[in-house]
Amino acid sequence: MLTLRILLLLMSFYFRLIDCSTNIGSETLLRILPATEKLSSDEVTDVVGDEPREAYCESWRLSVETNNAGNWKKISTRCTDLVEAYVRGPQYALDSKVVARHAQAYAKNLILAGDGKDVWIFDVDETLISNVHHYFLHGRRNRSTATNETVVEQWATFTKSPALPWSLWLYKKLHGMGLQLILLTGRKEIHRNSTEQNLLAVGYHSWDKLILRGNLDSGKRALAYKSEKRAELAAEGYRIHGSSGDQWSDLMGEPMANRSFKVPNPMYHIP
Repeated sequence: MLTLRILLLLMSFYFRLIDCSTNIGSETLLRILPATEKLSSDEVTDVVGDEPREAYCESWRLSVETNNAGNWKKISTRCTDLVEAYVRGPQYALDSKVVARHAQAYAKNLILAGDGKDVWIFDVDETLISNVHHYFLHGRRNRSTATNETVVEQWATFTKSPALPWSLWLYKKLHGMGLQLILLTGRKEIHRNSTEQNLLAVGYHSWDKLILRGNLDSGKRALAYKSEKRAELAAEGYRIHGSSGDQWSDLMGEPMANRSFKVPNPMYHIP
């Protein structure tokens, strides 16, 4: 009898939970999206409600960094000026510092074979160098047509993008530990000279490889392209101990690094 009562209580609680999660008046609070359906940043803004803008934008930025925002297209319209203030302000640098410190702490405990095959992979744009100035100068926060990949490709012709200070710090620390440094970027091979010139000018040097998109990589999504390049490195005998990137597409896909470190970037998303 006691077991039956417990079962009835659980069933009652379950159906109340369904009722509460599906309807309050005519408002739907719980919705399971099909795999192909995605909410845009603006749609999410409408769902959230009337909370303070600063608090909402902090939550929006967190959802971007944790990949909960999925394939988002542009900065939430409520947050454009706050995102700009963030990437131009001290918090962005502090967040990058914390990521770099965690990466260094992990790397210090690595046991390297000393055969030149122990590597760390870095992305370039918004990982080693910053395009914040170009992004906001050209009104990218309000863009509606050109893809993020197209705009990043335009930046590849510039040679004066500054280093991200804590990424440069980490880069030098890892190099001093004896790790081989491989730069894996979505930039095209035709921009090798401008990319190398920019990197050298701001303090990056002694990389083992700089991998750019060749003709056969044209049209591939970043996730597929970078996964393929990591697979090629693994096939050559490289051991990928760590990876740093500002996009989840820099870090995800097989084979993955043993540890991946996400550098903050709430400005744009590249799948």
